[in-house]
Amino acid sequence: MKSLLAMLAVTTALTLPGLAMAGQVTFTTTLSNYGGDGAYLAYYVTDAQGKYAGSLWMAGGKARYYEHLSGWYRATGGDSAEINGITGASVGAGRSLKITLDLADTLFDAGYQLHIDSAVEDMRDSPNEIVVPLTSSGSGQTVKGKRYIADFTYAR
Repeated sequence: MKSLLAMLAVTTALTLPGLAMAGQVTFTTTLSNYGGDGAYLAYYVTDAQGKYAGSLWMAGGKARYYEHLSGWYRATGGDSAEINGITGASVGAGRSLKITLDLADTLFDAGYQLHIDSAVEDMRDSPNEIVVPLTSSGSGQTVKGKRYIADFTYAR
């Protein structure tokens, strides 16, 4: 069941034709000027019951820091196989990260939530910095972060 949910969450990996329709979704994350090193960000989805459904993106390439993305780490047991092929560089203070992914339409308006954990070296970790329900009406709406993320939007 976990592999089916992960496949629905990340249709860029491989989607069986006819299983789910997918569309491009653009995530835009702007970091605040927090005065530290680049932030690691973990983007992942949970279902309506709060159960981990799949990883979407990891900003930051050194696995030894992944444990500081504690929400993601706890959900996955720190399994770096969850992010193989979906990683990029950490994001500097005051910079923006814009990524476009193919997500299954079935993730929207069905109780799924997008989580973004953030961590910066020598600073406090910020699990669940952003938690936003994946809804059609939420597309284009700005969400404020708690610590390192100034704001976040997704657009379908």
